Amino acid sequence: MRGRFRPHSWWHKFAHAFRGMRRALRTQHSFAVHLAVAAVVVLVASVLQVTSAEWGLLVLAIGLVLAAETFNTAIESLARAVDTAFHPRLRDALDMASAAVLLAAGTAVVVGLIVFLPRLFVLVSGFALQP
Repeated sequence: MRGRFRPHSWWHKFAHAFRGMRRALRTQHSFAVHLAVAAVVVLVASVLQVTSAEWGLLVLAIGLVLAAETFNTAIESLARAVDTAFHPRLRDALDMASAAVLLAAGTAVVVGLIVFLPRLFVLVSGFALQP
């Protein structure tokens, strides 16, 4: 008898992972918002011509937020599958997963400020000095 969790090929593993990303995007407003903010960050980084190291920091920050949001979505889905009634331990798990997203997003904001503020300050100062 074959088990429920049989080994899959790499092709199937990637297909399942992309299905999970599509599912998160289609069902979670927060994921779509984070993705839109990430697109804006990439656009601004391109316009401001950030360095390779800064690109690395921004990409890591974006990946951290999207991964945290995906884990949060997975935990929410699992909690709904386990029990639809209120349970304090499920609430605690969901709150901690949300806290992880908040921490990741806060960290990403700090990284963005570190990368963008000096460039934006120079840009704004340059406009202010022109007659």
